[in-house]
Amino acid sequence: MKTSYELDKEKILEIIGKKASFLPKKIVEELISKIIAKRLSLEEAEKVIELAAQQYISSLIEPGEAIGTVTAQSIGEPGTQMTLRTFHYAGVRELNVTLGLPRFIELVDAKKTPSTPIMYIYLKDEYKNDREKALEVARKIELTTVDNVTLEVSTDPYTNSIMIRLDPEFLEDKGVSVEQVANVLKKYGDVRISDEDPYMVIISTNESDVFRLEKLKNKILKTRIKGIKGIKRAIVRRTGDEYVIVTDGSNLRSVLKLREIDPYRTYTNNIKEIEEVLGIEAARAALIREMANVLKEQGLDVDIRHLILVADMMTYTGTVRQIGRHGVTGEKESVLARAAFEITARHLLDAAARGEEDLLRGVAENVIVGQHMWIGTGRVKLFMKLSRKNEGVSNVSS
Repeated sequence: MKTSYELDKEKILEIIGKKASFLPKKIVEELISKIIAKRLSLEEAEKVIELAAQQYISSLIEPGEAIGTVTAQSIGEPGTQMTLRTFHYAGVRELNVTLGLPRFIELVDAKKTPSTPIMYIYLKDEYKNDREKALEVARKIELTTVDNVTLEVSTDPYTNSIMIRLDPEFLEDKGVSVEQVANVLKKYGDVRISDEDPYMVIISTNESDVFRLEKLKNKILKTRIKGIKGIKRAIVRRTGDEYVIVTDGSNLRSVLKLREIDPYRTYTNNIKEIEEVLGIEAARAALIREMANVLKEQGLDVDIRHLILVADMMTYTGTVRQIGRHGVTGEKESVLARAAFEITARHLLDAAARGEEDLLRGVAENVIVGQHMWIGTGRVKLFMKLSRKNEGVSNVSS
């Protein structure tokens, strides 16, 4: 005996077969699951399927459509309206996020490191609703160096020692003790805490040279006490019904190792880092998301499919490549297209030396040689055959 689920699925498939048999398998499966989940009647299901079919047909492009040119125009024209600005996190002097045109250029140029790397770290259920627990995780993530908790530092060339006075407020804010700092500094010499001042750490070294002692002092100030390399600041913010950690700096690989964080939602704006840690598909999705967010923040409406095409062109080889002479444009199959972009003589000489052949399939190369392009009506060839019996009547085929 069939279950109600199987019966519903069968009826839905019957409607799709009559009204939308051309829909792809993935869309059909999604339609069935949504209709059953929403418990729609057969009449409602029929309307939903008809609407899905209409939207699918309207989203298709005509054969020969110049999608590359349309994409370039659709992004380039509103791109001229983009501003040069950054977003400043209220109450945090050091934390800014690059937006607008500079950020979009970073994305299409596939910069190894963004000018303002940011991470959005989501926490697991037992941490996300408790501010104190979220702050503990933030302190664990934030890179804390000796310099971050130091009030003043001085050197004594007579005793070859370095005196560091720690700031009690900074120590409390970073969740660090004087003993922790002292333990970290043991590799530089004999370390002791002053009897007179509980916040004074004295390091006795073997350096008798004044310049070397000064150099060692600078090295000591940069010494890591705790935290993750690359994360300069970690701020806890209330987002919706949970606490989220926003960081200045990014280190996705190390952050994902923490048991307190939610690895499925934690995100970085560093595309190259996503590629290295999560793979090219994740990098492609992040590229689309970042470009869409930049345009949306500027109030510009660009069809998501244009951004998808750009992301596909940048990632289809298995690595993120820039749109430029060192990436997509510079690696075009056509010799003339490469030569038309930059370094004309070099491209032509290199191609001649290798005996390359240009099949004239793209737009640029066909414009250069002055012939029809293989797009739009240029993809259609008409042949006319005159009838011998009646010369006034002709058969036209394409």
